[in-house]
Amino acid sequence: MIILCIYLVTIFGNLSTIVLIRISSQLHHPMYFFLSHLALADIGYSSSVTPNMLVNFFVEKNTISYLGCGFQLGAAAFFGGSESLILAAMAYDRFVAICNPLLYSAKMSTQVCAQLLLVAYGGGFLNAFSFIICVFSLVFCGPNVVNHFFCDFAPLLELSCSDTSIPAVVPSFSAGSIIVVSAIVIAVSYIYILITIMRMHSTEGRHKAFSTCTSHLTTVTLFYGTVTFI
Repeated sequence: MIILCIYLVTIFGNLSTIVLIRISSQLHHPMYFFLSHLALADIGYSSSVTPNMLVNFFVEKNTISYLGCGFQLGAAAFFGGSESLILAAMAYDRFVAICNPLLYSAKMSTQVCAQLLLVAYGGGFLNAFSFIICVFSLVFCGPNVVNHFFCDFAPLLELSCSDTSIPAVVPSFSAGSIIVVSAIVIAVSYIYILITIMRMHSTEGRHKAFSTCTSHLTTVTLFYGTVTFI
């Protein structure tokens, strides 16, 4: 019941965010545009794992099909990779808004935002594709019990009786590249943001700049904190 309540709050909270941004003309800005897609990716990321896990709590025998396992892993890889890159795009948006406010409209035009979003979803797709291809290239001929609450890649490698040297490297490189690139973009953006804020003479201006970054920094900390923990 606790996990079900957390999941429902996650879904309805993100759906409310998307609807509010769509219907409110005051929120039609790049930051909220990315926030709505971050909420969408979060819905997909949560839904790729949680519903099946909740079903398994109420049945005696926990099972998932071969195709279902691959789909679950692919969905988690797609939405997880996309969410990471969207967080990087949001950090770049905050960098432009604070460090180059006069050029913000030009540098964060509708076309630029669409291109950044396309890169984010494209990176998520390539990440998911690498995971799915490698999983379906594995041969399973022994135990079929996944030692996890969902079809994660590492437990599946342990079940394979084929050579896992190449299948283990490709998804790790794909996911690792997304995490490293996103982390670098976020870190560099906030270094420049911090330098710009420290140069501000107005206390009110500093407070306003910090307030626009606090929620994003909290999300980044939670996202990368849990990824690191896992």
